[in-house]
Amino acid sequence: CLEKRMARNGLFSLFLYMRRVLIQLGGRFFSDGLGGFVLRARVGFVILGGMLMFRAKVPLDWWGRVRLNVDSVLLDHAHLERRAATTALALERYRELYDRVEELNAIAIEELEHFQLVMNLLRRRDIPFGPALPSAWISGMMRSIRSGQRGQVIDHLLCCALIEGRSCEKFQFMAEGFREFDIELADFYGGLVESEGNHYAAYLLMAREIDEREANRRLDYYLDLDAALMKEPNTRATLH
Repeated sequence: CLEKRMARNGLFSLFLYMRRVLIQLGGRFFSDGLGGFVLRARVGFVILGGMLMFRAKVPLDWWGRVRLNVDSVLLDHAHLERRAATTALALERYRELYDRVEELNAIAIEELEHFQLVMNLLRRRDIPFGPALPSAWISGMMRSIRSGQRGQVIDHLLCCALIEGRSCEKFQFMAEGFREFDIELADFYGGLVESEGNHYAAYLLMAREIDEREANRRLDYYLDLDAALMKEPNTRATLH
């Protein structure tokens, strides 16, 4: 069953946490006929085999770019973790999240720890640290955040959730793909999956606890936006 497969992969705690999140989003579990489950929710379909709600698959050529440009992807990953830490701290400015400051601090600390882990990889592999490459997908998501306190915080949290969710998804792919030729990176990315999934779930819950109806409505919008942006041409060797 799904629980046993995830327990073997060290992801059972993430499964339980995500099941809590997804049930709270309003839905029921159905077998997907493939050994996993589908949650039919007000905001769409969730495949719990991946535990994410995305409506577009990762482009087929993405892994090819990663495989051929490992150094560039590791550098991009370092910047991604650095930005994730500063973003968690930036969220603390919203009044609606004053009571979540300690949780946001914990996320920021964990992201900084991941940043240092990637920096350690860069040093061991003699990859120099350099400037970040722009991401049209991240820019497109973040540009859609509305102005105005209540709408802005919900949008900001949902963007953060989907960025963490896409990272969770891609780290799973990388853990499997790298196992063919780079065990160190396979183990490294496999070890990050649960953390990214937990951050995804935490940000979703924060948005929903501010205004459930509005968070679900905007989540539906962002899932469509994510799908549209994922289909845009991209030739850069980046995570997103």
